[in-house]
Amino acid sequence: MISTKGRYALRVLIDLARNDNGRYIPLKEVAERQDISKKYLEIIVKDLVAGGILTGASGKGGGYKLCRKPEEYSVGEILELMEGSLSSVVCLSIKGFDCPNKTKCPTLPMWEEFDTLVHDFFYNKKLSDLIQ
Repeated sequence: MISTKGRYALRVLIDLARNDNGRYIPLKEVAERQDISKKYLEIIVKDLVAGGILTGASGKGGGYKLCRKPEEYSVGEILELMEGSLSSVVCLSIKGFDCPNKTKCPTLPMWEEFDTLVHDFFYNKKLSDLIQ
């Protein structure tokens, strides 16, 4: 399940892209337009900045803006930054995890196929697709 953190991160990025005027956009404005607590958005944008999705500036004229063009961001990259692994089962979510049942698990191929569908869906969807 995608949490509010992941969903709100997408809303913040869409808002910043739609209102891009070349300057930093104050978080207060985004919070008001999106009807999301500014305090909660501060947590979200901190992760987005740390992940190289946003850049921020403090003080007069400060705020946030995208580091790249909207078409250069995949929804998958954003969601994985905010949510962690999008894998459906633990044996596929931990890199290098060696499940003792891997060779005899009848459901593993199904989970691998499902995870591939989810991955491809989100990584083929761009932030710019959501702005339209």
